[in-house]
Amino acid sequence: MTDRPETQGRDYSETLYLPKTEFPMRAGLPQKEPALIERWDRMDLYRRLRESAAGREKYVLHDGPPYANGHLHIGHALNKILKDVITRSMQMLGKDSNYVPGWDCHGLPIEWKVEESYRAAGKNKDEVPINDFRAECRAYAEHWIGVQAAEFRRLGVEGDFKRPYTTMAFDAEAVIAEELLKFATSGQLYRGSKPVMWSVVEKTALAEAEVEYQDYQSDTIWVKFPVTSVRGVPRVVYDDATPAEKARAGWPALLVGANVVIWTTTPWTIPGNRAISYSHKISYGLYEVTDASENNWAKVGDRLILADALAESVMKQAKVTSFERRSDISAEMLRSIVTAHPLRGLDGGYGFDVPMLDGEHVTDDAGTGFVHTAPGHGREDFEIWMDQARNLAARGIDVTIPFTVDDDGFFTKDAPGFTGKRVITDKGEKGDANQAVIDALAAAGAMVARGRLKHQYPHSWRSKKPVIFRNTPQWFIHMDRDIAGEGDTLRARSLNAIDATRFVPAAGQNRLKSMIENRPDWVMSRQRAWGVPIAVFRNTETGALIPGPEFDRNDEYVARLKQAFAAEGADAWFAEGAKERFLAGFVNDLAAWEQVRDILDVWFDSGSTHAFCLEHRPDLKWPADLYLEGSDQHRGWFHSSLLESCGTRGRAPYDAVLTHGFVLDEEGRKMSKSLGNTTTPQEVIEKSGADILRLWVVSTDYSDDLRIGKKILDTNTDAYRKIRNTLRWMLGTLAHFDGTAVDVKDMPELERLMLHRLSELDGLVRQAYLDFDFKRITAQLMHFMTVELSAFYFDVRKDALYCDAPSSVKRKAALYVVDRLFDCLVKWLAPMLPFTMEEAWLDRHPGDDVSVHLTLFPTVPAAWQDAALAEKWAKIRKVRRVVTGALEVERAAKRIGSSLEAAPVVHVADPDLFSALDGLDFAEICITSQISVTSDPAPADAFRLDDVAEVAVVPGRATGTKCARSWKVLPEVGTDPDYPDLTLRDAAAMREIEALRSAAAE
Repeated sequence: MTDRPETQGRDYSETLYLPKTEFPMRAGLPQKEPALIERWDRMDLYRRLRESAAGREKYVLHDGPPYANGHLHIGHALNKILKDVITRSMQMLGKDSNYVPGWDCHGLPIEWKVEESYRAAGKNKDEVPINDFRAECRAYAEHWIGVQAAEFRRLGVEGDFKRPYTTMAFDAEAVIAEELLKFATSGQLYRGSKPVMWSVVEKTALAEAEVEYQDYQSDTIWVKFPVTSVRGVPRVVYDDATPAEKARAGWPALLVGANVVIWTTTPWTIPGNRAISYSHKISYGLYEVTDASENNWAKVGDRLILADALAESVMKQAKVTSFERRSDISAEMLRSIVTAHPLRGLDGGYGFDVPMLDGEHVTDDAGTGFVHTAPGHGREDFEIWMDQARNLAARGIDVTIPFTVDDDGFFTKDAPGFTGKRVITDKGEKGDANQAVIDALAAAGAMVARGRLKHQYPHSWRSKKPVIFRNTPQWFIHMDRDIAGEGDTLRARSLNAIDATRFVPAAGQNRLKSMIENRPDWVMSRQRAWGVPIAVFRNTETGALIPGPEFDRNDEYVARLKQAFAAEGADAWFAEGAKERFLAGFVNDLAAWEQVRDILDVWFDSGSTHAFCLEHRPDLKWPADLYLEGSDQHRGWFHSSLLESCGTRGRAPYDAVLTHGFVLDEEGRKMSKSLGNTTTPQEVIEKSGADILRLWVVSTDYSDDLRIGKKILDTNTDAYRKIRNTLRWMLGTLAHFDGTAVDVKDMPELERLMLHRLSELDGLVRQAYLDFDFKRITAQLMHFMTVELSAFYFDVRKDALYCDAPSSVKRKAALYVVDRLFDCLVKWLAPMLPFTMEEAWLDRHPGDDVSVHLTLFPTVPAAWQDAALAEKWAKIRKVRRVVTGALEVERAAKRIGSSLEAAPVVHVADPDLFSALDGLDFAEICITSQISVTSDPAPADAFRLDDVAEVAVVPGRATGTKCARSWKVLPEVGTDPDYPDLTLRDAAAMREIEALRSAAAE
């Protein structure tokens, strides 16, 4: 018998402190995430977040309302995930970051869907009482709010989903109407007649934000306007006249009988022509056709006035084989010309003069250098016509803008000869108007040429059908009317507000500014049923408004209206007897006042959300810290919110604006069902989980367009797996941590280096969250976890963590550092990967009322930073990299299996690098059993890396016996009398372990 334990052949694995955890390697996110959402609901996480943040500084990201119409697409997912990351990170930075989701509920898309159901059922919308129809629209929106809310929650979005804001809530409709009436009472709201983009299919005016540009093939025509007279040419006594007077005297003979040629892509607008625009900056000439086919529209002898830069291309299009330039045509000559409408006399119409107008919008890039000007069919046409209206009227020209096209796209009586012809059908197809106008022009001898042009043309983004520009009576808000004196216009206020706003990225500022600088007056009205009405009354004789600047009881009227809307919703405006109800006691002659039945542009609804959400909820604040939407919202929600708030409050409703790009497929193409290249959030979540989708969002440069597809998602899945495996190893290792802290000064350098990196990362992560730079955080933490931790620190420390004695300071320090690493990393990543970090946190800190999302970002001592230590270890790792490279070669050649079988000789020629290794257990750092470091010159065949030429490695095999516990190969194995199959370190550890077990057994 002997007291020596029998160790030969013993399995020591049960004595090792190997990782132990139930945190699974396979995430199973599609199943795990819904369970976590249920847990958050059970513990009422949202309420507890609010309670924990009570009294802190508020941070408000105001939600731009998605439209309550259909399932979420990948763009919604991008948008809501970004918002959630920001609100969560601001909460963990120590603010009260309350997120209140909202929905846009009014407007044409929902109305259109309800109408579709009517058409399918053979019902006529016009036969249904308006408030019954509105009730169906409300029910439709309510359904989709519920669907979308569940889908947003499934993305991991946390917020007040029990009390969201909606534009169709009664109190919201009351405030929206009140906001509009503020513009009415200040005189900024007016009824005018202007060309607007009109959807014949949807029978309503559209805002720029409701329009998208698609390829469209247009008929193009070149048309002659005959010069009939030259104004301002005095009779002169030839002998006494100056050369200039003599030249002017000859103008009629030169110009009368010539033709100004215009080019247009919209032949149907010719009946609406009232002028021709030219530019004094362009060089023009008089050109005569000298040879052309008899079948041509352009005939020999035709004298055509054209921009010099475009004359040749026009003649080519007209199939003119020969022509000559006869004379310069000056701007002064053009200003004097009076032309006739090319359809003069058709059906008794078009007998008016067509003047020439000098316009800044005219170029010689394409066409003829002249712009056919129909003030009822284009913004620039309208503006130049109105600018010149006084002068034109003084010349006896009727400046009334005709209504040539009605709501259904038919020509009216203001288009003689074409009444009843249709520009666009109710299906959005090209009607017969274009061809009818072309035929009439040809019959009148006014055509020069025709063609077809494929170009970008405005389409309704809902019906996907082309729109037209047509003059209609609409309600507008002035952009340039002085509000409070001294140039205080809505445009000026808005531009000043843009200058005071932070934009991320910065380019958004110039984009929004240019839109505000150039935008026309804001079109408020829509000729539909589902929305908040323009709740004003208009005097049919004077045009005065109630409420309005001339009405002295505005406050009473607004209070009455707001009370009714808050109780009954905007339906109160459309109910029987509404006129009498709202005007009672204000006017005597009800018949003199018409009730406006148009509804508001839905962009005004969403632009007012700051008023009924931010200002009315005590858990929020006004202005918001941040508005965040896609870059298209520079002309949408950012834009309308800016105008609405500046018009009523004098400043923007936000301090900062963040924009993201659009989501494309992997090839950079727009997603389309027809191409089969769509990626839906529902598909990604069902297959991989929401955290994979979230990782894609935060690891991508969202300021530009983003790409997504199978390969990209697979890459993110691989990255996620690395993060998860790192967390899993830490959790397993921390199963052996008893919470004992180790003083930093007592720690080995390697542990102090890791704490230094945590302190560095703390500053970086916090600042990057404030900068909304999630890609930087993701890249830095991914590198830290995979390269600095998994491939270096953890790899080096596994030996000490698994094999050292329980009393080992190195092991205790490493456990403490791993605990700090886990705490920081899980909290830093929680806003981005809320499901996975919650799962990891609960594995470490179990409890029914526990959540990582109720914590703040960790407090990392600045004293942990040690730049000198980091510099030293950068040198150590530089040498280690060469050793690691050499060992890889040896493994690949099968000269060694594990790195513990190696005993390389490291030649370090650089004294600075050599001194960095002084006193270091470099074998431990390189995970070899033995190692030699020398400054001697290296043999020529030693292993080197090109970028570390001063270090070379000569491979060698370790000598001695393999330890049965730690697997190190050392000569000392066999020298311990009690544990002859172990190293001395492992033998000492075993003695301590056995002693503890014996004590525990007693």
